Amino acid sequence: MTSQNELSHVDKNGSVSMVDVGHKETTQRIAIASGKIFGKKETLIKIKDNQMKKGDVITTAHIAGILGAKKTSDLIPLCHPLFLDSVKLSFEILKDHVYIVATAKTSGKTGVEMEALSAVSVACLTIYDMCKAIDKEMVISDICLQEKQGGKSGHFIRE
Repeated sequence: MTSQNELSHVDKNGSVSMVDVGHKETTQRIAIASGKIFGKKETLIKIKDNQMKKGDVITTAHIAGILGAKKTSDLIPLCHPLFLDSVKLSFEILKDHVYIVATAKTSGKTGVEMEALSAVSVACLTIYDMCKAIDKEMVISDICLQEKQGGKSGHFIRE
């Protein structure tokens, strides 16, 4: 069982707090996250063929994902605002879902996992928003961290 002293966002009095990263070394940090949005076959065909009434779904989701990464500290209360070196997203339209991968990079004192996860989440939400008129049954799932590099905790790769 984890004690309150072991939780980085809880101070000695049990109150939530932003972690002090002032003493940490600046290092290159990279995080890769992925997620899926499932939809009807017809919806995925319209996305692929750029036939949605609201416009180009993938391009819009791409831009939204980058913006989501940039705005992470505005959305997640204890995240530090980061200067991002880059945010890249890729989209693969498969037979029953769109698979999204986001890579976020920074040279800083804290990791970019939340930025990569936010990028994927906002991209998925944007696809839902642009397609909900024809497919309200879409499901966003499997948003997770795939890999993380840099910082004290080292290199993580999801098995």
